[in-house]
This record gives sequence, C-alpha cells and structure tokens, in this order.
Amino acid sequence: MNATKSRATARTVTPAAFLGKALVTVVILVFVFVFGMPIVWLLLAPTKSSTELTGQPPFSFGSFATIADNWARLSEFQNGIIWQWTGNAALYTGVALVITLIVTIPAGYALAMTRFRFRGLLLILTLVVMLIPNTALVLPVFLEMSALKLVGTPWAVILPFSFFPFGVYLTYIYFTTSVSQDLLNAARIDGASELRVFRSVALPLATPVIALVGFFNLVGNWNNYFLPFVMEPGRKAPIQVGLAELLSNVPLFNPTSSASVTLDLPVMALATIVSIAPILIVFLFSQRFLVEGMTAGGTKE
Repeated sequence: MNATKSRATARTVTPAAFLGKALVTVVILVFVFVFGMPIVWLLLAPTKSSTELTGQPPFSFGSFATIADNWARLSEFQNGIIWQWTGNAALYTGVALVITLIVTIPAGYALAMTRFRFRGLLLILTLVVMLIPNTALVLPVFLEMSALKLVGTPWAVILPFSFFPFGVYLTYIYFTTSVSQDLLNAARIDGASELRVFRSVALPLATPVIALVGFFNLVGNWNNYFLPFVMEPGRKAPIQVGLAELLSNVPLFNPTSSASVTLDLPVMALATIVSIAPILIVFLFSQRFLVEGMTAGGTKE
C-alpha cells in the first residue's frame, strides 16, 4: 500500500514543475527555430534554380538534376578554383595541426608536471595571450612574416596557425587534474626517463585532450578569414577567403560586378556547404573523443 502511494506521489507533477518544463521546452524550440531553420534552408537551396529559390516555398525540395547542374557550374567557375581553395585550406590547417600537437602537448605536460623558474609567469603570459583577439595580432604577424620574407608563401599562414596558447592551457589543465601523479612516479621509480614517461605513460592517457586540442585548432584555422586574406590572396587563398570572392560574383550581393561569369544564390549555397563539409566530417568521427576531452578534469584524483 505504501509503495503504491509512493509511486503515485512520484508521478504527481506540481504546477511549478510543469511550468518549468514548459518554459524549458519553449526555449529549446525557439533556439531550434532560430538556429535550425537557416541550416535547413542552406541544405535545400542547392536543389533549386535561382528562379525556384525565390518563387517556391523556402523549405521545399527542388530536384537532384538541379543539384547536379549547380555542382557543375560551381566546378567550372574559374576552372575549378574552389577545389584549389579547398586543397589550400587542407594544406594550411593540416600542417599547422601537426605542428600544434607536436608543440602544444609537450608544453602543457611540462607546465603541469615540472617545477621550474618563471613557471608561474609563463602560465600568466599564456592566459594573457589567450585573451588577445586574433585579429589584433594580424598586423604584427604580417610585419614579422614580411621581415622573414615569407609573405605569399604557405608558411606565412601555417606558422601563425600553429601558435595555439589555448591548447597549451587545455593540456596543462588536463594533466593537472586527470592524470595520476602516482602512475607517473611509478614509471620513474622503475627507471624510465622523463621522455619515456611522457611517451609511454602520459601520452596514451592524453588521447581525449589531444583530440580536443586538435579539433579546436582545426576548426579555428579552417574558419580563419582575416589572416589568410592578408597573407595569401588570389589562387593561394583557402576556401574561406575564396567564399568572399565567390560572393562578389553574385549580382544580388554585388550589383556593380562586371565579371563575365556570375553565380546564382543556389551555387553560392552549395559552395558554402562544400566549405563546411570537411569540418562536419571530422566532428562526426571524433565526437566521442571530444566528449571525453571536455568532461576530463571534472573530477580530481
């Protein structure tokens, strides 16, 4: 009898609880509508012609034949320059990612596991640099690359892309909170050198934070516009800079364009999808490691 009453009490929803759940549901629906509808429109836009895009309901599906036609027009624009831009972006972000991981993970480990002079000052400087907007550093970085005669070369983009103090700090937090010092000390007692401890013990345990640092670095660099725009204009530009050039060939956004070949909005929408597809694929295949990396450090040994 008492068990039945307990279950009935548990199923009873108070007016305050109901209103709270209703409010949460409304907020979620508003966010889904505000942020989800533009994405749905973007995915459906390449299925239509320019006339259909403005004349049909915004969330209607066009045809697969129209997708193929828009794809052909995008690929033919300036002899397929969008694929060169995409390859440039993959080169810049890929090489920068490798350099970032090679530098960032050992640096964060050293800050977390060793005590040396000016360690605290170095941590403070890392935090200060994290707070500086990337756009504020473009001019001094440009002057530095110009002095080294690297402007116009891939290294003018790759080297600044590889500078990632946020990754150093993430790695520092991870090794400080989520890796047992006793485990590392046991390896040292067994005679392992510090390099061996890092390579054989600490590094395998750092897979979540490596994925997290790599993902943040990859997304930030892939979407970076201003630095590549200054360093690598024209055909050497990555896809994000290329999108701005494509946009200048859309009459709706640039009525004064005198280009011999213009692009319609559906083709531009398809180019936008092409630009975000690599990051979306990386996210889908790495989300398990990203979740582990973001939740690591929630408890302390």
